[in-house]
Amino acid sequence: MTTTSSGKGPAVGPGAGSSAPVPGVDGAAEADAGNGHAGAETPGAGPGAGEGVETLRRENGAGPVGVTVADPAGAAPGPAERLEVGGPVMLGQIRRTVKVSLDGTEVRVPEGSTVLDALHSEGTPEQADTPTLCWAPNMDPINACRVCVVDVGGRTLAPSCARKCEDGMEVQTDTERVRHNRRMVLELLASSVDMGETSADVQRWMSEYGVDPERYGPPAPPAAAGERDRLHAGHHHPPDGATRATVDQPVKVDNDLYVRDYARCIMCYKCTHACGSDAQFTFAIAAAGRGFDARIATENNVELPDSACVYCGNCIGVCPTGALKSVAEYDRREAGEWKPEEETVTTTVCSFCGVGCNLELHVQDNEIVNVTSPADHSVTHGHLCIKGRFGFRHVQNLPEV
Repeated sequence: MTTTSSGKGPAVGPGAGSSAPVPGVDGAAEADAGNGHAGAETPGAGPGAGEGVETLRRENGAGPVGVTVADPAGAAPGPAERLEVGGPVMLGQIRRTVKVSLDGTEVRVPEGSTVLDALHSEGTPEQADTPTLCWAPNMDPINACRVCVVDVGGRTLAPSCARKCEDGMEVQTDTERVRHNRRMVLELLASSVDMGETSADVQRWMSEYGVDPERYGPPAPPAAAGERDRLHAGHHHPPDGATRATVDQPVKVDNDLYVRDYARCIMCYKCTHACGSDAQFTFAIAAAGRGFDARIATENNVELPDSACVYCGNCIGVCPTGALKSVAEYDRREAGEWKPEEETVTTTVCSFCGVGCNLELHVQDNEIVNVTSPADHSVTHGHLCIKGRFGFRHVQNLPEV
């Protein structure tokens, strides 16, 4: 289609198809030859792939015409580079800003941002280090654990992961009241749940806030296999007063890909959201029971192979405590061969299909032990399918599952 001299639309009117040839633009000579202009060249083989691109320029002189899609394997061009070559400047959604005070320092953040967003983007390193357990950057706020609470001047403390910033809001992140509440949340969790496989950040937060779960007494004996799954809501046995209640129970190993160690489950609901509307839309697991008897379960408490699970492993990818982990990791931990300090991570692209998911291969002793995906990757947003997460066995010539 030919264009007007302004380059803003199709040519119209008499003689629109017989405009003057544009030097250096591929196809101009051929168009002249078709119109019978004298001296028009006969079309040749044309330039090779990529040849002559440097000669193409926009009619308004903005810059060279070229590919406008970012190369996912290359470094992203900076703002100055994008402007220099005339490429698109990605502005994103344009929103108004609101003024918020973070511990006395006024900042401006986009309208609709949560308090945690403001702490991460505009806060000091100490403010950005707000503890979280049920929050993840690639998931909607769940607002369950309440360890990220801040003081916004109301009657109760607000969860920073879910509370939206308001113009003129004053946020206090390090008052005695805030620290006390965070310590109590971590302490009560640690008193009933095995927090030994949480991340280094969680371990550091527990130390910094002075968490002491042992002051609640010795732990009660673990439940028998399947005992907690048979509990009925509202039917509780009175405590003996000598031990603290726990969710300790045997590990569930009912498939060849991952295990469920619910003695480490803090009921953050991240796994149910990843299995549901945040990522997979399978809804194979959900919360069952009430109060201290609440637990994550499959429908009718069937074993995982008999459930709707598709083994994408996205629940593993978001679990903050190690309650869900791959069989490869579980076996190594049980054998005392888990070496996270020696682990290397290599980023590659999944080869099973053409979607282009980025994979992070976690390698120990020259063997792949886990596969994850970056939470900020534009294709996966941190989530994978069964092939991407567990389809690495052929790399090490392991027996098929």
